[in-house]
Amino acid sequence: MNNRRNFIKTAALGVIGSSLIPEIVAAAMPETSKAAGKIRIPDNATILFQGDSITDAHRDRKQTSENNAMGLGTGYALGAASTLLLDNPSKNLKIYNRGISGNKVYQLADRWEEDCLAIKPDILSILVGVNDYWHTLSGKYKGTIKTYRDDFKALLDRTKNRLPDVKLIIGEPYAVNGVKAVTDAWFPAFYEYQKAARELAESFGAVFIPYQKVYDTAQKMAPGSYWTPDGVHPSVAGARLMAEAWLKAVKG
Repeated sequence: MNNRRNFIKTAALGVIGSSLIPEIVAAAMPETSKAAGKIRIPDNATILFQGDSITDAHRDRKQTSENNAMGLGTGYALGAASTLLLDNPSKNLKIYNRGISGNKVYQLADRWEEDCLAIKPDILSILVGVNDYWHTLSGKYKGTIKTYRDDFKALLDRTKNRLPDVKLIIGEPYAVNGVKAVTDAWFPAFYEYQKAARELAESFGAVFIPYQKVYDTAQKMAPGSYWTPDGVHPSVAGARLMAEAWLKAVKG
């Protein structure tokens, strides 16, 4: 209750963006700075965001040039990119978003040559997995946790074989229970997808972003529906929350 009152008070003062969100992220990711040494952004770096609709965020797919606001979408990729570009004007960074709504891992693999390998990213950020589970609930997709793990590993192997020096960031697939699309029926099965993503990140030396913990911590300040209207896709505040978590994973 006190946390709720503090949230309302903070929001009323108009400082949620500058104060509360970094505090939530810091509380959710206290150990991330130790792993962040794996990612340093060099001059002239190419950074690529990949994934499903959470990454896509209504981007204009006709806008394929780097650092294009319409091409980066309206979500966490734009938030992270805008901060990186603002903070590093002399580094000549090139940032792209190639997330596509509805994608599962095998669909990333189908377009990987053009939408990843041809771009030759120095830093590759992947958030995928929610559809690999969510779409099984409708019966329209027959993939299993083994499918997800095997497909994701094959994709990462393929990437490292072609781009051996690429630095990887893997986001944890997340779902906020009790908000619209997400119910108790998701669990405990969905936890296995999160575990697989974490284990693959460890295996490939990737920085891992614990988005589930970030959202769980954020719900101490405001209800889940404040951060995501359907339990999966972020609100404006949720997208900024994710961007802050991504930046902390990179910058420590």
